[in-house]
Amino acid sequence: MKKLILFIFILCPVLLIAQDSTGKRKASGKAEKKEERRQRVNDMMKQAEEGVLIYSKQTLFGMQFRSNGYGAYFELGRSKSNRRTNIYRFDFTEIKHPKEDKEPNAGIIFGNPYIFAKKNYFYQATLGFGQQYILGQKGNKNGVAVSAVYNGGLALGLLRPYYIEVDDQGESRLIKYSQADSLLFVGSSILGGSGFGKGWNEISIKPGAFVKAALRFDYGRFNELVSGIEIGVSGEFYASKIPLMVGQKDKQFFFQGYIALAFGRRK
Repeated sequence: MKKLILFIFILCPVLLIAQDSTGKRKASGKAEKKEERRQRVNDMMKQAEEGVLIYSKQTLFGMQFRSNGYGAYFELGRSKSNRRTNIYRFDFTEIKHPKEDKEPNAGIIFGNPYIFAKKNYFYQATLGFGQQYILGQKGNKNGVAVSAVYNGGLALGLLRPYYIEVDDQGESRLIKYSQADSLLFVGSSILGGSGFGKGWNEISIKPGAFVKAALRFDYGRFNELVSGIEIGVSGEFYASKIPLMVGQKDKQFFFQGYIALAFGRRK
């Protein structure tokens, strides 16, 4: 019994010392981690002041004005390094033929204007993967960061028939281009356009591929907000020719320049 009591008296201080040592090590470890986090935050704040873009992901949306149309896009980015970001991008645009010319209606008070000899509306939906590479940081938070942006992937062309209202032997009716109605479609009996709601249930899909390259100028003052302008070119190639207008050559390849406004957030 005396030996047991003696053993307890010896063991207890040892356990207390070991527990105290473990507690100090844990406290020291927490302090080190806290200091590392503080240092990381300070470094990021310093880099932000110096105009360095630091983020793990960014989300962008914007409007684009093209040499042959207009559209909108959405982009999701995942940072791979301080300069390189993987991007996933969806664009929806409308392509117009350079010969399109909107004509007034034939004197009807409530008639719609129309585009002479237009066969189809042509929309593009593109889904692509690429990268954004920062060529130059801002220098300071009020500067401009310059990036190269390039991506490519799947393109889906959406053809919607273009309808017009014509006077067919004293009877008003809506027609789209066809061999049977070709003379009416480009004749003198056109009354006006059909409006925006016609032809949506007749859309045909044209598969293809696209590539795109641009320079992006980010002038946003704050690191977590994106404000910029993108200037670039893109090209789309489709598996079959796209009929846009009567009397004009149908094309499979479309090449255009564009300028886009970009807005978004970084985290």
